[in-house]
Amino acid sequence: MAAAPPTRLYFRRTWQLLFRSGHFLEYFTRFCREMFVNIGVQRFIYPRGRSRWIGHFMLATGCMLAFAITIPLTLGWIYFTMDAAHSINATGAKYYEAYVFGFKVMGFPLGSLWASLIFNALSWCSLLVIFGVFIFLKRRVTKGGLIASQSFGGDLLPLLLLLTVAVTGLGITLDYHYLKGISYNFMTITHAIAVIMFLIWIPFGKFFHIIQRPAQIGVHIYRQEGERRGMAVCPHTGKAFTTQMHVEDLKQVTKELGFDFTLEDGTSHLDLSPEGKRDALATAHLKARNAGGHLFG
Repeated sequence: MAAAPPTRLYFRRTWQLLFRSGHFLEYFTRFCREMFVNIGVQRFIYPRGRSRWIGHFMLATGCMLAFAITIPLTLGWIYFTMDAAHSINATGAKYYEAYVFGFKVMGFPLGSLWASLIFNALSWCSLLVIFGVFIFLKRRVTKGGLIASQSFGGDLLPLLLLLTVAVTGLGITLDYHYLKGISYNFMTITHAIAVIMFLIWIPFGKFFHIIQRPAQIGVHIYRQEGERRGMAVCPHTGKAFTTQMHVEDLKQVTKELGFDFTLEDGTSHLDLSPEGKRDALATAHLKARNAGGHLFG
């Protein structure tokens, strides 16, 4: 994000507007709604094709659920214990209790449907990721346009890393249930290496969408707050074309990138709308032609 000033500015403005604008409840409600629609359901990708949306939804859901399960388990926020007294007093089946931040939230006997769903949750995530990866791999080896423009590091490596993480993670479960741990060491080491590579690769490729996409939700709040504060009117056309807040932030970002569009009279070229910029460019060309004494050629 440090190399992307516009993204950094949107990210910073989102939190500023959310907590300082005086419209916290309204913006927080919209933020949650946009998170559900665009992150949870991945609705933003649906206009680009149903099969693409299905693959995107499977990949995103599998990854988000895996993060939501693995991180709390690793940090000890969620843990399970066996209630020996309940097991003895009931049918003799092992009875487990689930705790979240030290508080008991539920209990279930081993072998029940709940036990199967909970203890195999990461396996369901792996299956979602595997199916999603194959949908995208099929597109990338059958679509001529993608074959011509894709790169290994940018397009294929992320899919292969996700596939390796999912297959080895699922392999650990299958090895435990059906192979009596014969390949356990190989699966766990390979899985660990793949996960580490996946985490390292996040800032350098398409995995950065994991961070970038939620940050872009703030663009909707940014636009709404900008309209509330007032629109920018093009001095050339006399028409509103964007929010004044957006224009001022654009001036700031361009200066950070080493471009200063301030004019001699103190105004800025960025105050012009796209139509105004085209007219200004045409006018400058005409003046240069007239000054050179040759209008045509």
